[in-house]
Amino acid sequence: MTTQVLVVDDEPRYQRLLEANLRTENYDVLTSGDGLTALDVFSANPIDLVLLDVMMPKLDGFATLQRIREFSNVPVIILTAKGEEQDRVRGLDLGADDYLVKPFSATELLARVRAVLRRSQVAQETTSVRFFTHANLKIDFARAEVWRSGQSVSLSATEYRLLLQFAHNIGKVQTAEELLSSVWGPEYRNDKEILWVSIARLRQKLEDDPHAPRHIITKSGLGYMMPSLEGD
Repeated sequence: MTTQVLVVDDEPRYQRLLEANLRTENYDVLTSGDGLTALDVFSANPIDLVLLDVMMPKLDGFATLQRIREFSNVPVIILTAKGEEQDRVRGLDLGADDYLVKPFSATELLARVRAVLRRSQVAQETTSVRFFTHANLKIDFARAEVWRSGQSVSLSATEYRLLLQFAHNIGKVQTAEELLSSVWGPEYRNDKEILWVSIARLRQKLEDDPHAPRHIITKSGLGYMMPSLEGD
């Protein structure tokens, strides 16, 4: 089945560039020049990935991303101007899976697209254990579902893979580089910013008090871990 990508950018040359490069890898491509139209296209088509520019008329990328996240966890890559660090952080904090800085090469574009799509295809767990519990947190590996205190928690594919990385390595400190390589891919090894924001988002969703986390803790100067609990 062909992967369908929605490109949302008000600059015709970037729209054409993105479409041409994606089609070389046999992706189906739909395009839109503003956020409002993009939402209509998204609702009417089975979209597998969204490439979303930040600065657009009618509805900017941030507002569009917020609307999408109200009803879908589809992977989203935001497109930001060079040097606009605050845009990247804000986009990730709103639920984007990755970012691409303009100008970019075809090689970088396709690598990021492949990486995000790879993370969105959550592999079937090979463990014979179906459920994992950690205090008030519960994971159903078979269904790729997560609950906190009995309430379902909605995670993006990237957030879920990051949580699995902690659950499968409970009691073990993992460095930022190890987490980035395992979850995002080796090419992200030095991209600490995306890890910081993703862990902050996970804590917001999983912890009773994100400022005093119990499930994902920081080991200063070393990395992060899910601690073993008494009786686990």
